[in-house]
Amino acid sequence: MHSGYGEMSSLAAAESSAAQEQRWLVEHTPLVRRAVAQLASQAGGAMDRDDMLQIGLMGLLEALRRYGEPDERFPGYAAQRIRGAILDELRRQDWRPRTVRQEGNRLRDAIRELTRRLGHEPSEAEVMQHLGVSAEDYLAHEQHINAETMASFDELVEELALTPSAARTPEAELMQRRALEQALACLNEKEQHVVQLYYEAELSLKEIGAVMGLTEARVCQINKSALLKMRGAMSPE
Repeated sequence: MHSGYGEMSSLAAAESSAAQEQRWLVEHTPLVRRAVAQLASQAGGAMDRDDMLQIGLMGLLEALRRYGEPDERFPGYAAQRIRGAILDELRRQDWRPRTVRQEGNRLRDAIRELTRRLGHEPSEAEVMQHLGVSAEDYLAHEQHINAETMASFDELVEELALTPSAARTPEAELMQRRALEQALACLNEKEQHVVQLYYEAELSLKEIGAVMGLTEARVCQINKSALLKMRGAMSPE
C-alpha cells in the first residue's frame, strides 16, 4: 500500500511541477514574440514567423529548465536563450544562399573601395550608385551582413551571461557588468543609442530607424559597427 501512495504522491508532484512550468511559459511568452519581431526582418523570409515562434518557445522552455524558478534576472537570461535558439535554427537551415553571401561580400568590398577613394565612409546613395542596386536590394544585403554580426555577438554575450540557479555569484555578475560597460564605452553616441534601443528597448531595426530619423539600412550599418566594436572589447583575447 505504501508503495502505491508513494507513486501517487510522485505523480501529483510531477503534475504540479508541469503545471507551474506551463504557467511560467505562458507568463514569459511575450519575450518570444519580441525576439521573433526583432529577428524576422533579419531572416529575410527564410523562416516562417510561426516556425520562429515555436523554436523561440522551445528556447524559453530550455531557459526555464536550466535557470530554475524565474526571478527579476530571468527575462534577460531567457531573451538570450530564445534569440540563440532561433539564430541556431537559421544557421542550421543555411538560410543565406550562396548568391546572398556573394552579394554580401560584394557590398563589403564596395564600401572599403569607396572609403579609400573618397576618404570617408560612403553614404548609402554613393554605395548604391557604385553597385548599381536598388534601395531594396541594398537593405537586404545590409540585413544579412548585420544578422551575421548579431549571431556572433549573441554567442559571446551568452558566454558571459549569468549562469543559472545556484552557480551565480556576485563576482560573476560584477565581471559581466564591467565587461559590458567597457564594451559600451568603446562606442560613439549614435552607436550606443542603437544598441540600447535594440537590446534594452527591444525595438526592431525598422522601429529604431523611425525613432532616430534614419533609414533601416543606415541603422543596420550603425548596429553592425557597434557590435563589431563590442565583440572586440569583450573577447577574452
